[in-house]
Amino acid sequence: MPIYEYQCQACRATCEKLQKMSDSPAIDCEACGKPELERLISMPGFRLKGTGWYETDFKNSGKPAANKPTEATSNTDTPSSSSTDSNKSE
Repeated sequence: MPIYEYQCQACRATCEKLQKMSDSPAIDCEACGKPELERLISMPGFRLKGTGWYETDFKNSGKPAANKPTEATSNTDTPSSSSTDSNKSE
């Protein structure tokens, strides 16, 4: 559940409330009791910092590694065909 920050427009007191997103906003000030609370826009309590937060980092995470061609199979095909070609030219 998110923590919302409120400020009273009458006495300028601030408070924080732990509420569900579906709950209605708080109205009554805890300090003066007047229905003058207004929700403030605050900075989030976390940052997405470092690696691992980009769409491209997870592109191949669900695919099996067996579908990718390896260098060993591509290298074995190339020398055999080039050695055959070199024998034909002699």
